[in-house]
Amino acid sequence: MKLKGVLGLGVVLTTTFVSCQCKQAKKEEKKRPNILFIMTDDHSYQTLSAYDNRFIETPNLDRIAKEGMLYTNSFVSNSICAPSRAVMLTGKHSHMNGQVNNAVSFDGTQQTFPKLLHKAGYQTALVGKWHLKSDPTGFDYWNILPGQGSYYNPDFIEMGEKKRYEGYVTDITNRFAFNWLDNQRDKEKPFCLLLHHKAVHRTWQPDTAHFAEFAEQEYDLPHNFFDNYEGRQAMAEQNLSVRTGDMDVRYDLKMEDEKVKSRFGNYIHTIRMDKAQKEKWEAFYTPIKDDFLARDLHGEELQKWKYQRYMRDYLACVRSLDNSIGEVLKYLDEHGLAENTLVVYTSDQGFYMGEHGWFDKRFMYEQSMRTPLLMRLPGRIKEGVKCNKLVQNIDYAATFLDVAGLEVPQDIQGMSMVPLWEQKTPKWRNALYYHYYEFPNEHMVKRHYGIRTDRYKLIHFYDDIDVWELYDLKEDPDEMQNIYSAPENKALIEQLKSQLLKLQKTYKDTDRSTY
Repeated sequence: MKLKGVLGLGVVLTTTFVSCQCKQAKKEEKKRPNILFIMTDDHSYQTLSAYDNRFIETPNLDRIAKEGMLYTNSFVSNSICAPSRAVMLTGKHSHMNGQVNNAVSFDGTQQTFPKLLHKAGYQTALVGKWHLKSDPTGFDYWNILPGQGSYYNPDFIEMGEKKRYEGYVTDITNRFAFNWLDNQRDKEKPFCLLLHHKAVHRTWQPDTAHFAEFAEQEYDLPHNFFDNYEGRQAMAEQNLSVRTGDMDVRYDLKMEDEKVKSRFGNYIHTIRMDKAQKEKWEAFYTPIKDDFLARDLHGEELQKWKYQRYMRDYLACVRSLDNSIGEVLKYLDEHGLAENTLVVYTSDQGFYMGEHGWFDKRFMYEQSMRTPLLMRLPGRIKEGVKCNKLVQNIDYAATFLDVAGLEVPQDIQGMSMVPLWEQKTPKWRNALYYHYYEFPNEHMVKRHYGIRTDRYKLIHFYDDIDVWELYDLKEDPDEMQNIYSAPENKALIEQLKSQLLKLQKTYKDTDRSTY
């Protein structure tokens, strides 16, 4: 009996010890930061007022910067939608993850940061734009737009089931995120939520609530809006100009009328709208269209009109986007999640707001290669700080794994940004590598690769041309003067080419015959 009593006591002690261990494990798990990765589509840093307030004030996005870190030198490695998303998921350059352009389907069997987080006990979810053709993998829950998705009354595919929803896509995407946080996740585990918005992708269809907000605004033309591309062959041969038919008056600028010819045919923007939405749309755009037709604009006057129309619609979409960010931050505050959640805001790439006369992205030039990046994590990231290190979207995966306390796999090519939060001077890169592949394409941007340092940018356009370009970003930040042929730059070019070759070897991008 005595022995039995001792054994019984041992069982009680062991049970108590195990129970304490479990409680401690759950307590430690809750300490691991949640990760909220917000990404938008084609949002230019020029239209986020923490970077540039010439066009719009974005108070909710600015709040993330004020309460965290703003990255002043944030870039992508391939400025186009699907490849950029694949880079972020894998932490690897396009040639390594296989998503070199928008045409191929993402290999969902490969390693991604959501899979690694999920394996380590994180609840993972994705809502909004996916744009990678194959179904998402590595997520407990996903609810995505098919392809580019629609601004009004969009379809979503929830775990394989397609359904149409009434409303504006930015609001609906937020709603799905909140529903998952409220009702569908295991709240005993940390979460990683990818909240990926369609906005502000072409064709920039604003919510009815914001039609008129920018209607009376006049925006100064970029000083290089009428760039003649002298000495820059690839620039001259693109098809992404506001000044030409590349920006379509009917398709892009909503001037729907039988008198307006379009290469997209008789495209109708209101086809998915309900009666109330359609009435508001027509009440706003019909007077603009009538005035446009009456004025019969040509030449520079037409080009200037197109720029204003483009900016107003684009910025109205940004307004909805900024408001949605405000709702997200409010949700985190009200649900006690703000203190232990890493909030990341970025876009899949930058965008041209009329610089060089352009819209769209793709080129290695600043407005498309550079992207906004904001991060907030109370207690880990000091408030209101700026980071000027050269960071790239290959770094996101490593950063998320690091903040979760996980080892970063050696095959991930990016670097964790966590050491940068401490504002020390960790060993960091001094140059970025870029490679764009999608040619030929509607926009006819040539294939090219290159290197960007703090001061210089060297680009090689290849395939159907063989042209090099060199820019001094200190003396020529707008990239108007290609100085590659200047004799005095011979030594600099040799140095940059040597550095470029080292990057290509480091990232294993040495065979372009298969692209």
